[in-house]
Amino acid sequence: MDPQLLSYYEAIESASVDMLAAARAGNWDEVVKLEGACVLLISRLKNAAQEPSGAASSAQTQAIELAKTKSRIMQRILVNDAEIRHLAEPWLQDLDDTLAGRRNKSLH
Repeated sequence: MDPQLLSYYEAIESASVDMLAAARAGNWDEVVKLEGACVLLISRLKNAAQEPSGAASSAQTQAIELAKTKSRIMQRILVNDAEIRHLAEPWLQDLDDTLAGRRNKSLH
């Protein structure tokens, strides 16, 4: 794997960590902003992956290590995403209720 591609995976992971922190803080505007950044990074990653690599590396060990690193990064991104989704569920239900005209009628 090209080290440039790995840098995109690392940037996406970093954004997912920031998204998770924002979700934990209940800052959903920031989550949405960071999600947009992730979409852009993923798009750039896809484009870079389609470009032919400059010099073909014959170092199979390096390629294996890069693949392992990519796998670890992807696993962390998926764990972050799952927790963000878990944190967002109540917020999304509140949004659905508001849009449907249903209000929380609990007494304060």
